[in-house]
Amino acid sequence: MEKSKLNSIAIIVLIVLNLCTLGFIFFNSSKNHRPPMDRMNPKDIIIKKLRLDESQQKDYTKLIEWHQNEIQKHDKEIVNAKKSLYGLLINNEIDLKSKDSLITVINLNQKQIEETHFKHFEDIKKLCKPEQLDDFKEFSKELGRLFAPNKQRKEKRESERPKP
Repeated sequence: MEKSKLNSIAIIVLIVLNLCTLGFIFFNSSKNHRPPMDRMNPKDIIIKKLRLDESQQKDYTKLIEWHQNEIQKHDKEIVNAKKSLYGLLINNEIDLKSKDSLITVINLNQKQIEETHFKHFEDIKKLCKPEQLDDFKEFSKELGRLFAPNKQRKEKRESERPKP
């Protein structure tokens, strides 16, 4: 076969492959495509899983504001206590009473965070209508996985990054 015929066949094959690829991308990216649950934010996951109506979503938004404020308050207290705790390392001798006291402050605030999370989900449960309670029960089985601490830290870091 001549080189020019071989080149022509190769070009035609590449054009067909490109058209197939573009067709695949175009037909698979529909407007109804939704991201997997682990790429959705917690608010959207809960709204979808519990099938919250407009009124419930408004009430849920208020619950989120309260929850975030409480968590931020305790997170700040933990950060401050940790700064003080690790600041003790500057001294030649560590004051064990201060160290234990600061660790207790950290523990108490972490306990408050967990109690706040639990209350938040109790409040969400109260928002549910009787026909949504089975959805809530199923959803509650996933809470540990969906809202694991490592995921929360990663999301917090991503939200604190400057937007391009």
